[in-house]
Amino acid sequence: MWSLQDAKARFSAVVDAALAGTPQEVTRRGRPAVVIVAAEQWRATEAASRAAGLRAHLAALPDRPGADDPFPRAPIEPRDVDL
Repeated sequence: MWSLQDAKARFSAVVDAALAGTPQEVTRRGRPAVVIVAAEQWRATEAASRAAGLRAHLAALPDRPGADDPFPRAPIEPRDVDL
């Protein structure tokens, strides 16, 4: 953990440690303020977060139309198609 003053004075060391795979926590006035991570790790975390959000959204959708479905769907009848 770095104080903001130390992190500013040794920013290259902070970045090097983050690039080596160890997130670097920086405090301001003794309280946690930010965490510095490698860009690759950040992108992976963001992608995982978006995927989890999409999964949660899809899981919340109704399985099939019901009486409380605000968008009732008409059944689709199969038909023969000439190829």
